[in-house]
Amino acid sequence: MDPVTAVAAAGVALVVKGALETAGQEAGRSGWAGGARLMERIRARFRGNADAEDALDRVTGAPDDENAQQELERQLAAHMLLDSGFETEIRRLVDEAVAAQGSSGAQITATLIKTAQVFNGKVEVQGDWTTS
Repeated sequence: MDPVTAVAAAGVALVVKGALETAGQEAGRSGWAGGARLMERIRARFRGNADAEDALDRVTGAPDDENAQQELERQLAAHMLLDSGFETEIRRLVDEAVAAQGSSGAQITATLIKTAQVFNGKVEVQGDWTTS
């Protein structure tokens, strides 16, 4: 997965997470202030582009809709590729939102991102290790 697509996937996962938290009246938890800024920046960038606005609205209205998530990821990646300043800003906002989730590190659950690849930091394992 190329870096732009990875950032777009992480951005969409944060938008989905925020939509789910808002629906569950949990806005403000787990660093959502950064996620809200991310969503507002995406909304501002998409303004005037009906397809992109629709993709964002579909995800915020139905966060579990995988097709909507994929379309939003495509739209976000396309806008990032067309505008390097926007790409830099989205990278920064994604990093800030993830960092605000706490000292335990980045946590975006697999139920939100389904098959998207997520690049995490260093993982340390101690003790006995058994796989099956």
